[in-house]
Amino acid sequence: MSQTDNSVAIDRGAGAAGTPAETTPSGRAYGAGGLRARYALEMFTAMVLCVAPFLAPLIGAGPDLLGRVLIWGLFGLGFDLLFGYAGLLSFGQAAFYGTGSFVTAYLLTTGIISNMLLALVVAMLISSVLAVFIGYLTLRRSGIYFAMSTLAFAEMIYFLEFGPLREWTGGENGIPGIPEPVLDLGFWSYTIGPGWPMYVFLAVVFFLGFVLARRISLSPFGVILTAIKGNPTRAMAVGHKIQRYKLAVFVVAAAYGGVAGGLLGLFQGYMPPDAFNLHTSAELVIQTVMGGAGTLLGPLVGAMIWLYLFEVLQFVDAVGPYWRLILGVIFVLLVTLFGRGLCGEFAAWRQKRLTRRMSLADSPAGLSAAHQGRNLQLAMRPAVALTPGIPVLEAKNIAKHYGGLKAVKDASISVQEGELRGLIGPNGAGKSTFFRMLAGEIEPTSGEVLLRGQKITGIGVTQVCQLGMSKSYQVNELFDALTVRQNILMSVLGLSRGSFRFDALSSVHGKGLYNDQVEAALALVELTDKADTPVHELSYGEKRRVEIGLALATGANVLLLDEPLAGMSPEERVHAVALLKSIRKGRTLLIVEHDMDAMFELADRITVLYDGNYLAEGTPAEIKANKAVQEAYLGGVEES
Repeated sequence: MSQTDNSVAIDRGAGAAGTPAETTPSGRAYGAGGLRARYALEMFTAMVLCVAPFLAPLIGAGPDLLGRVLIWGLFGLGFDLLFGYAGLLSFGQAAFYGTGSFVTAYLLTTGIISNMLLALVVAMLISSVLAVFIGYLTLRRSGIYFAMSTLAFAEMIYFLEFGPLREWTGGENGIPGIPEPVLDLGFWSYTIGPGWPMYVFLAVVFFLGFVLARRISLSPFGVILTAIKGNPTRAMAVGHKIQRYKLAVFVVAAAYGGVAGGLLGLFQGYMPPDAFNLHTSAELVIQTVMGGAGTLLGPLVGAMIWLYLFEVLQFVDAVGPYWRLILGVIFVLLVTLFGRGLCGEFAAWRQKRLTRRMSLADSPAGLSAAHQGRNLQLAMRPAVALTPGIPVLEAKNIAKHYGGLKAVKDASISVQEGELRGLIGPNGAGKSTFFRMLAGEIEPTSGEVLLRGQKITGIGVTQVCQLGMSKSYQVNELFDALTVRQNILMSVLGLSRGSFRFDALSSVHGKGLYNDQVEAALALVELTDKADTPVHELSYGEKRRVEIGLALATGANVLLLDEPLAGMSPEERVHAVALLKSIRKGRTLLIVEHDMDAMFELADRITVLYDGNYLAEGTPAEIKANKAVQEAYLGGVEES
């Protein structure tokens, strides 16, 4: 099959001569100033860590408080990736925090491992292994069920720490006598004393953890986490195995928790038993929400506010007995006034300013310099050539029963390579259920579906997409919080990286393959000028085009489009029909649609379903003339 028929010429004026340009995930170019902007958050964080020892005494904060803030901030970095980016609320992070503290303390006090850094690494690994086990079981559920499952496991581990394992963990006494931390690199060693030396050590560890978390958040892996949070259904449909991504970020969060717990033991000189407590997980959630989930700096800011108030309020005579009440009121006020948290609200305000500035500065097309003057082609997945007469998509007597309800009853279809097939029928005919079985969203009760001769029954929508067949939805399934460009990028990542890849240290910056496919898809669905507009601000017709663009950008050579013209105005319908005519080149399309004029104009052949059964099939002229179809659906349309 030719894959060059859908090329999109993008020819714009050249950018500034001699300016090196690297493209961001949004497809924009940046030079030296852009590089500074890209690392601005890291530089700001380093600056804050450097000046904190000089400013903290002004508000009565010493190295002990700052050290605790850094430990909780490090703990919060992993939780923010889990909750703020992937949308997974866990109440069980204390299990990994406590495990890291216990393992580090046990190894150092028993002398099994005398090197502090090595003990921390072992603690991180053991916490991660524990997370694999817990995550594998709990991530089968979502929402509140996942949260409660993690809580249950945390309580079980808390019981083990105070019960069967108390001989090793020390039970309610913890593990005292942790040796003074020594930074031993083999060729050089340094004993980390209490006070400001300990702060410097913790600040360095936090900064390294922050840079790593930031790198993860900007990687293709991190970008897909935001898709899973925004719309897991669509994330699966564009080719991502979201369960693997969820498990991976769950383990990453546990690793951060393990290191933070180990540092707590080193900081205090003993392993505190309350590290396993439920309130540890609760305080982590509170601090992250106060500071701003999904910002990475939020947990640190939240920890500073929470721990500072926690220490100060208890020692003010007038309010000491009521410190918990006051702390709770302050938390409620902050969450009420700053819905996204302090850092979240600031980030949202800054993003609005940047978007407004870019919209004024951009050219109408909004294309980056990296794509100017280039002829971009929308890549498609390679497909094995079929023997003439062999259908590219075939359903053999598939049925779907829900108890006594038979939504689809032994329906079949056979679609040839390059064909545009229409699927019509009255409401309740089973078209949507039939479509979902073809796409792999639901498994047929009986029968089988074949794509290019390969049985795909029951393999799931993600794997079907990876094999080259994608679907648009009747009701828009988009990543509403993201821009149009970012929506399309989610599909492109599924095409370029497969169903799962833990490329957490990679970057979407400067990836020509990503950017070219995104720009080509945007141009094909005529949304280049809306590329950096949040999806929720688009008109309905534009959202329908984004739906089609998401399916196209997966590189699918077989497209299932579920009512692509539904709800459109007459003008939008004209543009959509023209779009469907253009994208069929080099592809096979199966379209469910109630707009009969459009179907008769577009389709090579039409299949009719009625009451879950196959009713008729033929050319548009044959369907118009079919008496059974007229009686069942067309309402007596005369043969033209």
